[in-house]
Amino acid sequence: MTAPEILSLLCAATAAGAINAVAGGGTILTFPTLLAIGTPAIVANATSTVALVFGTSGSVYGFRRHILSIRKWLWRFVPVSLLGGLIGSWLLTITSNAFFGRLVPFLILFATLLFLAQGVVARLIHRSVEEPSRVPLVWPAILFQFLVSIYGGFFGAGIGILMLATLGFIGLTDIHQMNALKNILGSLINVVASIMFVFRGLVDWPKVGVMTLGAIAGYYLGSHYSQKIPQIWVRRIVLAIGFAISGITFCRQFR
Repeated sequence: MTAPEILSLLCAATAAGAINAVAGGGTILTFPTLLAIGTPAIVANATSTVALVFGTSGSVYGFRRHILSIRKWLWRFVPVSLLGGLIGSWLLTITSNAFFGRLVPFLILFATLLFLAQGVVARLIHRSVEEPSRVPLVWPAILFQFLVSIYGGFFGAGIGILMLATLGFIGLTDIHQMNALKNILGSLINVVASIMFVFRGLVDWPKVGVMTLGAIAGYYLGSHYSQKIPQIWVRRIVLAIGFAISGITFCRQFR
């Protein structure tokens, strides 16, 4: 790696870590940055997942006191999350770079739209807390989590938003418990995917090392200064970057 490439990866990972600590959606930055410096699409996806897995796993620690209260949900959602993450990551390993490259613009756009939908999801969750469902839709939620996990293992950006969108409608009324469950399930999906990517030799370890340092710094800065940063501006910046990157990749794909 050249010095500019190292600097770009470090900055992208730091920004992604801070954004994940404040609002979520940092993959929108790390994945395109890896592509921009010439990393093959599948390797870029695997490398980004492994680089950020330490931060996502660390987020579980912040919600550790809620784990006992969500045990009854864990045994229902953990198995499908592990299985879905395994299937999704396996699908990526058998996908060609050419085909995955064609999917990239759509995946980035989808992840950006999910990030845009965070506000809607938050309002729906708030409404479900005020008017909890009398008949929790457990089995449909488990099936949905399985599908989310497959997507998470394959690409992963935005899975937290997808999970929160359904947890509010299965009887959960505590947002901290919902975040704890979301973080645990998301971490498991990323860990399973990372193990698959490592064993299949899809990870660029020098880039992982640089990005991990940046992600750790970003998570610290984001968690430390999150109260001083208006989240609306963080969201606007991420959305602008996401739509810009999506537009650029579409232009490159179909020019």
